[in-house]
Amino acid sequence: MPNTTLTKPKGQNMKAYKGFNKDMTCRGFQYKEGETYTTDRAKVCDCGFHACEHPLDCFGYYEPGEGSVYHEVEMDGQIDKRPDGDTKIAATKITIGARLSIAGLVKAAIDYTMARIMPEAKADEAHGAASATGDRGAASATGDSGAASATGDRGAASATGDSGAASATGYRGAASATGYRGAASATGDSGAASATGYSGAASATGYRGAASATGYGGAASAENETAVAVGWGILAKAKGVKGAHIVLADWRETATGWKLHGAKLLRIDGKKYKADTWYTLRDGKPKEVRDGE
Repeated sequence: MPNTTLTKPKGQNMKAYKGFNKDMTCRGFQYKEGETYTTDRAKVCDCGFHACEHPLDCFGYYEPGEGSVYHEVEMDGQIDKRPDGDTKIAATKITIGARLSIAGLVKAAIDYTMARIMPEAKADEAHGAASATGDRGAASATGDSGAASATGDRGAASATGDSGAASATGYRGAASATGYRGAASATGDSGAASATGYSGAASATGYRGAASATGYGGAASAENETAVAVGWGILAKAKGVKGAHIVLADWRETATGWKLHGAKLLRIDGKKYKADTWYTLRDGKPKEVRDGE
């Protein structure tokens, strides 16, 4: 199938995301944050500077782990895109932006999907429910204990009320739960689930899915060996099946409040780190979390 070549108007950059080796090399070329690079031609999988419009598509080229880093980039000049749904693009000009954590990449995936869906259903009343089943549909439940479900391709579901639940089951779907004890689930390929509220829960079961829990005491789980779970909030925890990766943040309480001291990425190998076991990070060391903790 032929590629589609675009030329962006001057000053209108295209935001994208790029993976690198940990030394910021890609296919032997050395990059540096904040720098801009140019070339003469761009053709996907052939020449030019490459990146992905969908943040989670970076995992297909640079798997999450100690050997990979991810950055937001700006693509400009001549831009080559594939018309088959693949978000990999090539450009004659690239500017390397800020580095993103896995949690940041998940948030970017949520934002990417939310910006491209067509609103189809919304529930504002208490205990309301919203469902969107069409392609790129969106469901939003903002009331107390509301539920939102998006089952179409690239759909998005958002539940912002107390104890709300959001579920996205379609390909590259995104689910976001921002309320107290909210729950978000992404079951489709390359789906992203985000729970930002207090004690929220996020689960990613699809291929290359990502789940992020950034609220206090949140929980994130990766139910597929290619998925990533991020427990980024204070006292957050994460778990995964064998082969999955989890990211844990190390928050420490000080006289002036909680301070972030760092983070660790772990691969659930079934030996050093057990499958289906909750972990948290304490004083820089992974620790199993028992029931009730």
